[in-house]
Amino acid sequence: MTGLAQPLEGITVVTLEHAVAAPFATRQLADLGARVIKVERPMVGDFARTYDRTVHGESSYFVWLNRGKESVEIDIKDAADRRLLDNLIDRADVFVQNLGPGVVDRIGLDASTLRARRPGLIHCSISGYGPGGPYTSKKAYDLLIQCEAGLLATTGTADTPSKVGISIADIATGMYAYTGILTALYTRGRTDEGATIDVAMLDALGEWMMQPVYFSVYGSQPTRRTGARHASIAPYGPYRVGETSTVFLGVQNDREWKALCERVINRPELVEDERFATNTARVTNDAEITGLLEEAFRASTADDVTARLDAAGIACAELRSPAGFAQHPQLAARNRWRAVATAGGTVNALLPPVTIAGHEAPMRPVPRLGEHNPAIRAEFGTTR
Repeated sequence: MTGLAQPLEGITVVTLEHAVAAPFATRQLADLGARVIKVERPMVGDFARTYDRTVHGESSYFVWLNRGKESVEIDIKDAADRRLLDNLIDRADVFVQNLGPGVVDRIGLDASTLRARRPGLIHCSISGYGPGGPYTSKKAYDLLIQCEAGLLATTGTADTPSKVGISIADIATGMYAYTGILTALYTRGRTDEGATIDVAMLDALGEWMMQPVYFSVYGSQPTRRTGARHASIAPYGPYRVGETSTVFLGVQNDREWKALCERVINRPELVEDERFATNTARVTNDAEITGLLEEAFRASTADDVTARLDAAGIACAELRSPAGFAQHPQLAARNRWRAVATAGGTVNALLPPVTIAGHEAPMRPVPRLGEHNPAIRAEFGTTR
């Protein structure tokens, strides 16, 4: 890394956040060098701190989402603490909140109130369903948004809808909040005007759902749940190899289908077979393709099959566990892990996905609850 300043050095973010969506957004800002001050409830803090105790006694969620932040405990019902919070916001560039529906309006931290006092403030609110409409006041959690956005109808087997195993609605929302804030900072740099940003979980995940929406609405076909296979591309998914192994592969076009037939399974006559000549036909006859591939792979090993697929230019993958991903040889070869301090010990954290030449994310520690109370109270003028 060079001695250049971090991209967001000098930017201060004050956040009233909990759970996943808002903390994910603000952690991205911290990774770019912004100062992120996390306001937490006294003695309790962000409830994600107690989701589990698996990382040296700390929550895996909290460790993932909160590196590089400062933690200050503030009781917003206490007059002195409220003055402290106001002082923090008055000196912030960005204010982020994902409190319950209507809470910021009741406590005077809504965008119209804060930006009337400071027009240059970037105010970002994250909610489940967005302002206005019959669902505005409805509580929202990741799985529930997956349900409302139609995601569970596309995920799982024909018999059993299944949620995505990570907080996908929260992550989508956090990423849109993050990019919205970056856009507002860029605009403010040219106009000196702040921004009011609203990001709804339903909208964020809905954007990611538009391909199956289009396919269902305009194709007039019911949504199909296909397990680990693709609903509209074939062959695409897991295939048995030998007696105990599985290889995942994906064929994206007719050229790759030809390569698979001729160079991997030695069945060139299948290229012109009308059952498989187009992707649409292959999807219709996916069960037959599965039988053909698994028969061709029956006497092979997974290493042999993946080597043949790679040589033919067919995308393939090994099924790894999360722990296996932590040992991925590609990440090790590219030196993508960094040590990050937590209250209970050091963890290996993955560098942010975007690599900017000349810069590396600071990867600062995960804060203890109230760790920065004395320093922040002294800096922003309130002591207790």
